[in-house]
Amino acid sequence: MRDALTMLRRDLRHNRRNPSTMFGALIAPILMLLMFVYIFGGATTLGTSAYLAYVVPGILVLCVGYSVGQTAVAVATDMNEGIINRFRTMGISRAAVLTGRVLGTVLRTLLCVLLILLLTLAMGYRPHATLTGWLTVTGVVALSAFAAAWLTTAMGLSVRTVVAASYAALPITLLPILSSAFAPTQHMSAGVRAFTEHQPYTPIIESLREALNGAPAGSHLWWALGWTAAMAIAGYLWSRARFTRPPTPR
Repeated sequence: MRDALTMLRRDLRHNRRNPSTMFGALIAPILMLLMFVYIFGGATTLGTSAYLAYVVPGILVLCVGYSVGQTAVAVATDMNEGIINRFRTMGISRAAVLTGRVLGTVLRTLLCVLLILLLTLAMGYRPHATLTGWLTVTGVVALSAFAAAWLTTAMGLSVRTVVAASYAALPITLLPILSSAFAPTQHMSAGVRAFTEHQPYTPIIESLREALNGAPAGSHLWWALGWTAAMAIAGYLWSRARFTRPPTPR
């Protein structure tokens, strides 16, 4: 735990010295929020205000995707600069090197999500979440970031270049778009609907939507917890396997 906190401080210092990381995680979700609400929102039967309430959960998850996408690039950068190989030779916990990076990603993601949520409030969004609902929102966002961060960490360890890392993380950033984030699944064609209803981010978004609307937690929350647990375990095992392999020339 002490080694993980040391690595976490290293990651937070990098974020403070590199504000472009935070900017990169915010700019795309903000642009999509403004575009969908003010350009497409008026064209829907819901109207701009109601459509804003509908898309907020999807935008929050989209912010998670763009935030953790930076992790793959950061890990790949460390690999190419040789610092990871140096960490391997030091008397520290190997798991701590990865855990510190993941925890830093989760904290950065929560801050980005908070800033996006404040922007939506300024745009007129008024959630109806109870205290339990806000705790659910915080927990689901944190777990989603934790799970996706392990996956993107593994991706950063698996590729050979920083450019490849940026492309490797694309599925994490694109899947929230191909979900119920911007349109109900019942209005989609059969093939698209089958995909969107059975991919990880749809139950995550729907559980956030229920919590923000003050509705009781339903089956979506349990599916969201199951998907995030599976993603976290797969990402952790993949990351450990890649990290413990003997270093290869890059």
